[in-house]
Amino acid sequence: QVQLVESGGGLVQSGGSLRLSCAVTKNISTIYVPMGWYRRAPGKLRELVAEQTWDKSTKYLDSVEGRFTISRDHAENTVWLQMNDLRPEDTAVYYCNTSPQYYSWGPGTQVTVSS
Repeated sequence: QVQLVESGGGLVQSGGSLRLSCAVTKNISTIYVPMGWYRRAPGKLRELVAEQTWDKSTKYLDSVEGRFTISRDHAENTVWLQMNDLRPEDTAVYYCNTSPQYYSWGPGTQVTVSS
């Protein structure tokens, strides 16, 4: 059973940066669908924030375009999300999964941005 474990969240001030990691218990070079980062803010539905295909092309939610960068390392079976210029509206629990979601959700990592 594939497991996804997110880490790297925390509390930052507006304008700050965080780098999230997602450790995957499967060789991600054999995952041919896009890998994505999702988030769920309080009272809102989970939304896809960024995704990257096997050949590393990317797509982003309009509100994070230019601020967030998704990347993946096949050798380390890890997917990252570099988040810069964070805003209070980025506050959410962040998760990784395929896009569309296929595996069970991991625990997520909390990101809180103070104004």
